[in-house]
Amino acid sequence: MLSNMGTFLSSGENIAFFIFALMAIGGAIFMLSFTKVVHMVVAIAMTFISMAGLYVILNAEFVAFVQVLIYAGAISILMIFGIMMTKHQGEEIEPKRPVYNTLLFIGAAGLFGVLFYAIQNTMMPTGEFKDVADNTLEIGKLLFTQHVIPFEIMSVLLTVSFIGAIVVAKREED
Repeated sequence: MLSNMGTFLSSGENIAFFIFALMAIGGAIFMLSFTKVVHMVVAIAMTFISMAGLYVILNAEFVAFVQVLIYAGAISILMIFGIMMTKHQGEEIEPKRPVYNTLLFIGAAGLFGVLFYAIQNTMMPTGEFKDVADNTLEIGKLLFTQHVIPFEIMSVLLTVSFIGAIVVAKREED
C-alpha cells in the first residue's frame, strides 16, 4: 500500500494536490476548532482558496475562478459584515477539553486511514477524456442550451430568498 506513495509523489501535480488537500482539510478543522468568529472566517477562506487550487489542478479554471470570486471573496466578506452587524456581549472562554481533543484526533486519523485504504485499493476505470480548448465557452453553451430552465429557476429562487431575508430583517427591526 505504501509502495504506491513513491510513485504518487513523483509528479509535481500530485504534490500540489497533496498540499492543497491538506490545506483544505486543515482550514476546515481550524474553522471548527476556533472560538473567535473572525478566525473562523479566515480559516474557511483558506479552505475555499485551497479548493480553487484543486480545481486548477483538475483543469477547471472557470470553476476555480468562480470559487475564489464567489466563495473566498463574497461569502467571506458577507460573513465579516454579519459579524460586524450583530451584537456581541463578550466571548466566553471555554474550558480546555483534553479528552475531546484526543477523541477528535483519533477519529480524524481513523477517517484518514479508512479513506487512504479505500483510495489505494480502488480500481479506477480507464477511458478517453475529450479535453476542450475553452472550458468557459463550453460551460456557457451548456448553461444556455441544455440547462437554461434550471438556471432561470435558480435565479428566481435566489431573488425570492433575498426578498424574504429583507422582510425578516425588517420585522426584527420594528
